[in-house]
Amino acid sequence: MDVVLTNLISPGVLFFVLGAFAALVKSDVGLPKQVAQTLALYLMAAIGFKGGAQLSISGVSVEALAALGSGLLLGLTLPLIAFFLLDRFTRVSRVDAASIAAHYGSVSLVTFGAGLALLEEIGQPTEGYMAAVLALMEAPAIAIGVLLARTGRADAKGPRKGVREALTSGSILVLLGATVIGIVLGAQGLKELDGFFVAPFTGVLALFLLDMGLVAFRRIRSLRKAGPSLIAFAIYMPLIGGTLGALLGTIVGLPVGDTTLLATLAASASYIAAPAAMRLALPEADPGLSLPIVLGVTFPFNLIVGIPLYLELSRLLGG
Repeated sequence: MDVVLTNLISPGVLFFVLGAFAALVKSDVGLPKQVAQTLALYLMAAIGFKGGAQLSISGVSVEALAALGSGLLLGLTLPLIAFFLLDRFTRVSRVDAASIAAHYGSVSLVTFGAGLALLEEIGQPTEGYMAAVLALMEAPAIAIGVLLARTGRADAKGPRKGVREALTSGSILVLLGATVIGIVLGAQGLKELDGFFVAPFTGVLALFLLDMGLVAFRRIRSLRKAGPSLIAFAIYMPLIGGTLGALLGTIVGLPVGDTTLLATLAASASYIAAPAAMRLALPEADPGLSLPIVLGVTFPFNLIVGIPLYLELSRLLGG
């Protein structure tokens, strides 16, 4: 209960609620697109750099390899689970089911950042390799989503372009590049850039979440198009992913903090890389179905309720 309360009164959640309120009362507050993109770039670089530096300090361990393998396994299996559930329990078309499955198999950088911020706030240690796990999990689900949509069709157009778009997207490149730089610079680089990448992180994340609250709740009316079965999916799919992530992290022996982050990644859904890749590879898929449930349901659910649940589950499973 203390963790839930801590999360609810954290700067990120409170600023997200502020953005949601501003959208609901139709305020003219908002961040220019270029500013929001800059903040997202900063968050990717900061998470990657800090993770790489911590990985350099701690060294590549058996735990790091286990975490990377677990992340890859989740990235390959979660879109298949999501596609099965969508095909069985909702009325969306095959191509829309594949597109939505790609979103839910891929991951959210900001959800990961919120989980990391909560763990830091309560003093729960984590290791730097989780930033690499984040980067590894982003692309496989997008590729699988494209393949699911195109399976058995004679008019397959450009799935390779969609996969390439996923693998070379800006978010993955910046995240991986910053991680490599962090590994190279190590403890000295972390010390030199502490005032830029470490100290301001929570404040920048809070400002970005303010904008996310605005974006999510300005699209809230689109949820009517999704229907109750799809809205329900947007809640139970993160719980399935979070549970699988917590179980897998515990099985391979990850510490509680890293298991929580793995569960958070497995529960999250992409709203940056996946929509861009789907727009290119599956232009016939309807973004009016995927984005509203990702931003309007799953993202706030994870931010407010999910992350504390995944932490408590990881603690319970870890003894």
